[in-house]
Amino acid sequence: MRMPQRLALITAAVACLPGVFAAEVPPGTQLHPIQEIVRGNGTEPATLDPNKAEGRPESSLALEMFEGLVSPDINGNVVPGVAEKWESLEGGRAWRFTLRSNARWSDGSPVTAHDFEYAFKRMVDPKTASQYAWYLGKASNVKNGTAIVEGKLPPSELGVKALDDRHLLITLEQPVAYLVATLAHGSLMPVPRKVIEKYGDRWTEPGKMVSNGAYKLAERVVNERIVMVRNPMYWNNAKTVIDKVTFLPIVNQSAEYQRYRANGLDMTADGGVPPEQLKQIRREIPNQLVTWPQLGTYFYAFNFRKKPFDDVRVRKALSLALQREVIAEKLVGTGETPAYSLTPLNAAGYVPVVHEWQRWTQAQRENEARRLLAEAGFTKTRPLRFELLYNTNENHKKIALAAAWMWRRIGPVEVVLVNQEWKSFLDSRARGEFEVCRYSWVADYNEPSTMLDLFHSKHGSNDSKYNNPRYDAIMEQAKVTPDAGDRARLYQDAERILAQDFPLANVYHYSVRRLIKPWVKGYGRDPEGRILTRDIYILAH
Repeated sequence: MRMPQRLALITAAVACLPGVFAAEVPPGTQLHPIQEIVRGNGTEPATLDPNKAEGRPESSLALEMFEGLVSPDINGNVVPGVAEKWESLEGGRAWRFTLRSNARWSDGSPVTAHDFEYAFKRMVDPKTASQYAWYLGKASNVKNGTAIVEGKLPPSELGVKALDDRHLLITLEQPVAYLVATLAHGSLMPVPRKVIEKYGDRWTEPGKMVSNGAYKLAERVVNERIVMVRNPMYWNNAKTVIDKVTFLPIVNQSAEYQRYRANGLDMTADGGVPPEQLKQIRREIPNQLVTWPQLGTYFYAFNFRKKPFDDVRVRKALSLALQREVIAEKLVGTGETPAYSLTPLNAAGYVPVVHEWQRWTQAQRENEARRLLAEAGFTKTRPLRFELLYNTNENHKKIALAAAWMWRRIGPVEVVLVNQEWKSFLDSRARGEFEVCRYSWVADYNEPSTMLDLFHSKHGSNDSKYNNPRYDAIMEQAKVTPDAGDRARLYQDAERILAQDFPLANVYHYSVRRLIKPWVKGYGRDPEGRILTRDIYILAH
């Protein structure tokens, strides 16, 4: 979404816009009599609790079953969700949201502002142990959000208050120009307090879960399938077409591809395109390979708590040695672009920076990398040994093998590859049990801060534990800078600092890449890569 559109949405009161999302079936379209779809989810989600969602496998499912104050349309634009309108107060220091009168939970009870107040305060409560607890304070700048996460204040002091059943007041530390955009995130869904208090952690089980989105949970078989059916209580149910959606947590891309070719899947997970099958795909089913640029970056993170990665010379050497063009264009090859900065080039309001070392040839980079390693004291008799952690996935393994080979080219480097399944991987990363770790970050909203905030010292997902006060100050200043041009310059300064300190080795910027059957229609080009089932339909075939 381009910045002028987004600012227009954020700075004015917004009226309810019916039909701006959900399935729009052109007149005369012949629909299949059975509107059911089977989709890949990439892996088994770590949780179905939206307030505890951390990665894309979790947040994608949250957005199927729950709906927040605002919601993304098919192209990623922020549109009204449960809130039919909103307005800024006190010069942008407070926002009042008016909820729809017909918003309902799947059990028929009304969705109220009290549900949002409860969910937001639950998410920041340390007892919940949400991996996104930082989000309301860091991304949205909600009053006391950061202080609560740090244990300095109780959750009751969060700047979120239900004025009555239909009006929610959000108070900020300071005005944030892109506040409304941050509220579409999958972790900021309302949750049913009575159900949670009755069942505790078991509230997400089939038969117990109550949700407010287009779909409700019908069945879950761990590591096999998650089945959802239409929620007849959803306020926009009349515009939903798909009656049933089944998500399959297939980790192995080749297995997912074979299931797809056998018509056992209508749509693979995002990224579910095995590179070794690309030639066959482009030869046999080119119209089913769907790609577009995505707001996300694939990189390796260095753990500052582990020696020798507290030494910038080591981090810089490993970053310079990566042949980004080879990985992006040859090894992956579905529209990815080499990454020299963390922020993707298509992020709204971002003006790219070209770093000095970026202009060097690969040979020059490798020569400098050799010099840095030698200067850091690594020799044939004292090689640089470390573990590279990644989550189980063919593509991640292939890239890790290539990176290890590229690192060995620059001198005495020995890499041990360590892979873990998704949930264990997330736990290891959060506990700092890694030396170098595969990382990816897909935007939570379309603005550079969603990427750059990741390396703020107080960011909840800064698993590297990178800490540069100057960097923090720049990001804090950007958050409260209303002028888009001034913010763009601050973001450039932040990227320059990352390119000097090397807390990460950027590899490539993502593209959305899926295999989608030709009878699946209704999706757009969301820059965050989302395709929500509520927006699609199945043609007769």
